[in-house]
Amino acid sequence: MQGKSSAGPLAALALLSLIWGYNWIFMKDALEYSPPFLFAGLRATVGAGVLLAISPLLGVSLRPPPWRQMLPLGLVQTTGFVGFTVLALVYGGAGKTAILVYTMPVWLILLAWPLLHERVHGLQWPALGLVLGGIIVLLAPWSHHTGYANALFGLLSALCWAISAILLKQLGQDRQVNMMNLTAWQMLLGGMVLLLIAWAIEPMQIRWTPRFVLDLAYNALPANALAWLLWSYALQRLSAGIAGMSMLFTPLIGVFAAWAHLGEVPGRWEGLGMLSILIALALVSWQHWQGRERVPLAAAQE
Repeated sequence: MQGKSSAGPLAALALLSLIWGYNWIFMKDALEYSPPFLFAGLRATVGAGVLLAISPLLGVSLRPPPWRQMLPLGLVQTTGFVGFTVLALVYGGAGKTAILVYTMPVWLILLAWPLLHERVHGLQWPALGLVLGGIIVLLAPWSHHTGYANALFGLLSALCWAISAILLKQLGQDRQVNMMNLTAWQMLLGGMVLLLIAWAIEPMQIRWTPRFVLDLAYNALPANALAWLLWSYALQRLSAGIAGMSMLFTPLIGVFAAWAHLGEVPGRWEGLGMLSILIALALVSWQHWQGRERVPLAAAQE
């Protein structure tokens, strides 16, 4: 009976990994038609609009949460995370960016030490070493190239995601907080900030081709609204550790999708660095699954 009852949530996680993994392809493609901050702002605001539109159908209030909850989360989880993600995609491949952004659980471990008083222990130590080594190999400073912008923005995106997880952990202690309502409104606020940045520094020009419309629609519907519903459904029926294991497959799918659809074949050093980071994520996920780690999982992000 337990196997049957977990089949649906596990299928939801598998679909979620596919949706988020392939979304790196759609985001990379969208930047061929739109400036980065303008696309990031549209991605967030349209996605927020979809979540707000379906909220009444799910019995969720449309009343905005307090500013003290919405503002910091919107600036970190949407303006910072989404903004740095698209900048990383401008300067590097989709597969490599996916790996860098999904180093988030390791930065979450480091942040939880001083902020949540949860010490690093067990498999977290080798995971930290593997991530550090993987990042160094990805940067390959011995090759004397200067293309570090992709890694910088990818890691800043991961750091923003980790900070938002800490904020969500603290907000989750308030039982009056509805996470869907908070997610939608912080996404709308952060997206509006991204649009203001785009208006200030970018040409407000988009080539509205069918491909760009598809890219934007994919980000708003499957990668935001449907993903949030799948994540919530799975998390309510599975342990956080098992749900967190799905995070490992998303960047892996992103790498293979970029390889298959964009021709991004990792070089020797890139492949070694990616493998090191993936092993680190596996160690963190395994420890969480075994119930020996208390660091919270982040809210749904791709």
